[in-house]
Amino acid sequence: MKRIFSILATAAIMAACSSNNCPLENFVACNYGFYDEEGKAVTILDTITVKTLLPGNKTVYTYRKLGAMTVTKEVVDSSLINAGYTMKPEVVRRDTILLNRLSKASTFKLPMSYFNGEDTLVISYSSIALPDTIKITHDSYPYVELPECGSYRFHYITNVQTTDRHIDHIEISNPKVNYDGNENIKIYLNGIAE
Repeated sequence: MKRIFSILATAAIMAACSSNNCPLENFVACNYGFYDEEGKAVTILDTITVKTLLPGNKTVYTYRKLGAMTVTKEVVDSSLINAGYTMKPEVVRRDTILLNRLSKASTFKLPMSYFNGEDTLVISYSSIALPDTIKITHDSYPYVELPECGSYRFHYITNVQTTDRHIDHIEISNPKVNYDGNENIKIYLNGIAE
């Protein structure tokens, strides 16, 4: 009898702690697609890196020693100084690489800022010198489907702008950024895709 009670109690606890209504794919990201000038989906031929420009600055410390590799850290490391390294502090932007060395892709997805109303993305190409910059203006708002699923931060895109070095133009295909995975932004390229 104790065994049956134990099994029923365990099943009741497990049923109370799980919900079949919570989404399994719950990563909120802005989805981008590459297109040619005529609107046909394409694969980019080049390798790209995407970084976001964050407001403000940070201090980094560069440690150098003759015959040793240069080390850069965001904190003062007294063990390197004691080992004979020289330290040079430097104030740099707080940029973050979101996508590193993506190649042969037709789509990609990136998170959006929760608290800034505009995201600035810089797309660098491995075989082309000049990068492109994309500015996305958006509103962010909290979303709770069920209390047991937790909360999410959804976004609504209000405007996009881009430089025209390798991007012909850009448009919003779906302004609602959530975890559904629908394409949000179409990037029309100038001849760097197949």
